Amino acid sequence: QVELIEWGGELVQTGGSLTLSCVVSGLAFETYTMGWFRQTPGQEREFVAAISWRPGLTHYSDSVKGRFTVSRDNAKNTVYLQMNSLKPEDTAVYYCNAGTYCSDNLCVGSQDYWGQGTQVTVSS
Repeated sequence: QVELIEWGGELVQTGGSLTLSCVVSGLAFETYTMGWFRQTPGQEREFVAAISWRPGLTHYSDSVKGRFTVSRDNAKNTVYLQMNSLKPEDTAVYYCNAGTYCSDNLCVGSQDYWGQGTQVTVSS
């Protein structure tokens, strides 16, 4: 079975930094584009960042571009989201996704392969 386990979310102050991690088992990790999405209560899940299985290809939403960096370590089956200059509007539950499909800046999460979510809270 496929399993995605993520961690790293916590409460931080505005301007601070966090790194989220997501380890994947049960699939050929190096062949999957990995994505990060976030969701707040009452709102739809929105795309944040993704990194392709193809070397060097990344995607970011306009709201996080220049502040967040997505990376992966295929030897560890792990995808990361480095978040800098955090703002209160970044507060959300963050989810990692295996099999994200991207075309330019349009990225959609796959239906079945999601992490359990990790809460990021940014205070003033």
